[in-house]
Amino acid sequence: MSDIGLLSALIWLPIIGGLLVLALGDARVALARWVALGTAVAAFALSVSLWTGFDAGTAAFQSVERLQWIPAFNATYHLGVDGISLPLVLLTTFTTVPVLVAAWTVIEKRQTQFFAAFLILEGLMVGVFTALDALLFYFFWEAMLIPMFLIIGIWGGPRRVYATIKFFLYTFLGSVFMLVALIYMYLKAGSYDIADFHALPLSYTEQFWIFLAFFAAFAVKIPMFPVHTWLPDAHVEAPTGGSVVLAAVMLKMGGYGFLRLSLPITPDAARELDLLMIGLSLIAVVYIGFIALVQTDMKKLIAYSSIAHMGFVTLGCFLVFGGGGGLGIDGAMVQMISHGLVSGAMFLCVGVLYDRLHSREISSYGGVINRMPVFGAFFVLFAMANAGLPGTSGFVGEFLVILAAFKANFWYALIAGTTLVLGAAYTLWLVKRVVFGPVANEGVAALEDLNGREFFVLGLLAAAVLLLGIWPAPLLEVMQESVRHLVEQATASKLP
Repeated sequence: MSDIGLLSALIWLPIIGGLLVLALGDARVALARWVALGTAVAAFALSVSLWTGFDAGTAAFQSVERLQWIPAFNATYHLGVDGISLPLVLLTTFTTVPVLVAAWTVIEKRQTQFFAAFLILEGLMVGVFTALDALLFYFFWEAMLIPMFLIIGIWGGPRRVYATIKFFLYTFLGSVFMLVALIYMYLKAGSYDIADFHALPLSYTEQFWIFLAFFAAFAVKIPMFPVHTWLPDAHVEAPTGGSVVLAAVMLKMGGYGFLRLSLPITPDAARELDLLMIGLSLIAVVYIGFIALVQTDMKKLIAYSSIAHMGFVTLGCFLVFGGGGGLGIDGAMVQMISHGLVSGAMFLCVGVLYDRLHSREISSYGGVINRMPVFGAFFVLFAMANAGLPGTSGFVGEFLVILAAFKANFWYALIAGTTLVLGAAYTLWLVKRVVFGPVANEGVAALEDLNGREFFVLGLLAAAVLLLGIWPAPLLEVMQESVRHLVEQATASKLP
C-alpha cells in the first residue's frame, strides 16, 4: 500500500473490522475471534510498514492525507505522523494484539461485542495520534470514550457503574475546556488546522487561558495529581484488557496533547507555569509512590504506580525550559512507550492470576513461583522493569528524565530520583508477597502454570521490554528531528 491512505487504513480498518465482528454475533463467536485477531494483526503490520518507510531525517509530517470534511467551518480530514506520533501509533496497534489473544477464552458473556469494542477503540486511538486538524482530533478524543465506557461498564467488576461514570465525567468535563480553546483559536486562525494554531501570534493572556484549558483536558487524561482519583477505580473495575489499553495507550494521550498542542501553541504561558507543572509532577512521583506502598489490591497498586510513572512524562515535557532541552522530551517519550509495555504486562500478569483464583488481593497469594515457575519469571522481569532496572525499558526513560532534571536543577533530580527507591520498594514488596515464600494456601497449591496462549502474550511483551531496554537507539533516532523542532517551537516566544 502506498503512503496515500495508509493512515486512513490504520484508523478505519480496525473500526470496520469491529463492526464486522459485531455483525457476526455470538452465534459465530469462533469466527468472530479470528476476524478480530486478523484485523488487529493486519493493523499492526500496516503500522510496521509505516515505521519502515518513515524518514527520520526530517521533522515534517509524513504520510499526509487531506480531504474536505466540513467546508462551512474550514475543517478538514487531515492526517499525518511525525517522530512524536509514530511510536505511539505503533504502541497502539501492538498492544491490541496481546489484549485480544489474552481475552480469547476468558470473556464469557457478549464475546463478539467485547472484541468489537477493542477494535473500534484501537481505530479511534490511532485517529487521536494522527489527526492534524483540531476538530478531527477532538472528534477522535471524545469518541474513544464510548468503547472504553462500554468495556468497563459491561465487562467490569462489581462497582463498574460507579467507576465508569467517574471515568467518563472526569475525562469529558476536562475536554470541554479544550473544545472552548480550540473554537477560540479557530475564530482567530480561520481554520482548525493544528499547524495554523502553532503559528498564531497569541498574547500572554490568551496563552495563559488556552494553556489552562488544555491542562484541564490533558492533566485528567494522564492523570496528574490532584485529578488522578478516577484512575484506580477505573483500573480495579475494568476487565484485564480494559486495564491494559487504559494504561498502555489512553494515558499517553495526555502527554501527547502537551507535546502536540500546549508547548507549541502556548510557549510563553508554558514557560511561566513550568514550576507548577514540575511541582505537580514531582508530587505525583513521590506522594503517589507512597500511596502505592500501602495498597492491598494488586491492580490498585499497579494503577498508582502508573500515576507515579506518568509523573515522569510531564516532568520531562516541562524541563525543556529549565535547561533540560530535548533530553527531557526524549525521556518523556521513551517513558510513555516503556510504561505502555510494562504496565500492560503487569496488568496481564494480574489477569492470569485472577483467572485462576478470582482474587486480586495480595493476601490471597504467596509462593506462586513454586507452582508457576514460568509465570513467576515473567512477573519478576516485568516487576524489575517497573522498578527501572538497567537493561529493561523502564530504565531508559527514567534515566533520560533524571539526566535532564540534573541539567535544569539538582533538587528536581534528587526528588525525581526517589522514584527509583519508591518504585523498587512497592514493586519488590508486591513480588515478595505474591511470588516468593512458601505456598500460602490450597488455592495457590492448585495453581497451574501458563498455557500456550498466555506464554505467547507475556513472551511478546517481555521481548519488547528487553529490546527497548537494551537497544533504544531506533526509537530515539525516529524522534530526534521532531523533538528538536518541538524544542525550537517551545522555546521561541510569541510575544512582541
